[in-house]
Amino acid sequence: MDILEVLKELFAGVLYLFTLEGLKTLVMFIIAGVLIYLAIKKDYEPALLLPIGFGAILANLPPVIDQVTGAAAASVLGSEGFLTVLFNAGIRNEMFPILIFIAVGAMIDFSPLLKDPSMIFFGAAAQFGIFATFLLSLVLIPIVLPQTAGDQSLILRLASAIGIIGAADGPTTLYVANHFNLVDYMAPISVAAYSYMSLVPVIQPPVIRALTSKKERMIRMNYNEERASKTALILFPVIVTIVSGIIVPMSAPLVGSLMFGNLIRECGVLERLSKTAQNELANLVTILLGLAIGSTMVAQNFLRLDTLLIMGLGLFAFVFDTAGGVLFAKFLNLFRKNKINPMVGAAGISAFPMSARVIQKMAKDEDPYNFILMQSISANVSGQLGSIVAGGMVITLVGLMLGGVW
Repeated sequence: MDILEVLKELFAGVLYLFTLEGLKTLVMFIIAGVLIYLAIKKDYEPALLLPIGFGAILANLPPVIDQVTGAAAASVLGSEGFLTVLFNAGIRNEMFPILIFIAVGAMIDFSPLLKDPSMIFFGAAAQFGIFATFLLSLVLIPIVLPQTAGDQSLILRLASAIGIIGAADGPTTLYVANHFNLVDYMAPISVAAYSYMSLVPVIQPPVIRALTSKKERMIRMNYNEERASKTALILFPVIVTIVSGIIVPMSAPLVGSLMFGNLIRECGVLERLSKTAQNELANLVTILLGLAIGSTMVAQNFLRLDTLLIMGLGLFAFVFDTAGGVLFAKFLNLFRKNKINPMVGAAGISAFPMSARVIQKMAKDEDPYNFILMQSISANVSGQLGSIVAGGMVITLVGLMLGGVW
């Protein structure tokens, strides 16, 4: 091997950046940089966006030849690359969504919801965007992506995953996308789901302000600070698991893991496990999940027209989910003597507890003495349950439409 060939081998990665594929790689580095910037500078869910951004950088490093398959891929993505192993072990087999929900369940206090069960309707109303986006996606996907026009199965499956993005529920979105084997679309779906979760403080306030008056945003709501009984708090996760498992069996894995985490919290005899689930488990799985999602953001799979479609429809779903909750609260106020602050309805999405905190901040900005955090938390945890059940319903209904194949 002469000196030129040696230099070529040494600087292959640099030379790669001057090819068309290399330019795409540079674009992905910029996108990854934006995610990292939002995480560090803007503090938008840094535990998620930082690993996703860094995972995207790793996934787009200059390729090497995989010794097993002979294919060109970043060294971290080969058949034995650690990000590939991480993705297969955590997302393809649905392990990370399950573990995340155990951690989230251990963080949730259902006491506010049990004291005001009417808040559960906001968790249902805020899922409107899921089904509206599902129907819109059925129309737009074959138009924007002509290659899918003859594949009704793909259109239905892709529309299902896109709709769930609106719930701002990353684990459920991954669960639905993985169930329908949407491997080629996993990058934009997962990035859209977790990006919009992180951008709740940016997306929700303008939508809420557009649909409410200052007077409505200043509505105060009474709240009793006493917790629900211990018996009720223990029975609740057990009963919810049984009922949801019977009515919507496909929701059982996620509802079951969420309720198991909550039972650990409320039983009173597993305090150490409860704290572990809330802290160590949540932190570890979030880091690994973020890296695994970032690994899907390979330029050739991400810089495509379908990415723009999925991101756009996901945003549409998110906005309509928020609007659905607000408008439902305004509708109820037509018949109630004790008015509901319509902003509480917006907390019916699944982004717990980000959405509830956003609503409380908006209420405080309008009236420094207005405290609606507990009502917002009630709607927020209802939305957590609602999005899981909605995901299970979508899987079931689409499965039936596809002849039970799924």
